[in-house]
Amino acid sequence: MSQMNTPLPAVVFSDVTKWFMLRHTRSIKEYVVWTLKGRKGDLGERFKALDQVSFTINEGEAVALIGFNGSGKSTTLKLVSGVMQPDSGCVHTRGVVAGLIEVGAGFHPDLTGRENVFLNGAILGMSKAEIEAKFDDIVAFSEIERFMDTEVKFYSSGMFLRLAFAVAVHCQPDVFLVDEILAVGDEPFQAKCLARIRELHAQGQTLVIVSHALDQLEDICDRGIVMSHGQAVFDGPIADAIAHLRASE
Repeated sequence: MSQMNTPLPAVVFSDVTKWFMLRHTRSIKEYVVWTLKGRKGDLGERFKALDQVSFTINEGEAVALIGFNGSGKSTTLKLVSGVMQPDSGCVHTRGVVAGLIEVGAGFHPDLTGRENVFLNGAILGMSKAEIEAKFDDIVAFSEIERFMDTEVKFYSSGMFLRLAFAVAVHCQPDVFLVDEILAVGDEPFQAKCLARIRELHAQGQTLVIVSHALDQLEDICDRGIVMSHGQAVFDGPIADAIAHLRASE
């Protein structure tokens, strides 16, 4: 096979471990005693969210991260996005990584929808000229034309979703991330978003999706990685991954 036809890695996780601090509510007396004893750090305990996770996602793949709540799916996605850094191990990505890992992330509440399109587009790596060229398409996709000059602090979560998704899909990232966001929108808009995600995949963009909607994932994704207690316990065809998850219920 020609080397030119060999897909390149888009996302590489190598023995990635991530810890979080679980903060506990303490009384003022406990805090004073803790401080007087010269102890440093937080009053809490460490939690290992990811434990030496390794996988590679090639360019053009559509991969689902599935698992029960607390399994490490969203943490994995945030590490791919660069929002977080691993405590040990390495995360490598190729090209522009963008998407929806949190409703309204990158939006300023005191700016209008119009202003936030330019702000969010810039955060996602688009130039002002690119945003201006795509602005009408972004607004049309969002279906909230009437509210574009309203401050986004007055938006509902569904309106946030519409605008955030519209900006993200028009920035044409190399790796597109989606984390449970589609559960926020109404059914017609969900269908529109899913159709757009399929288009992106057909165009050869890499997709990494976290969702509990297993039937949707089976329709969109080629491959599934099952997460459990911070580890990747299964990696294979999406139908087999879903069967593995359901067998563990």
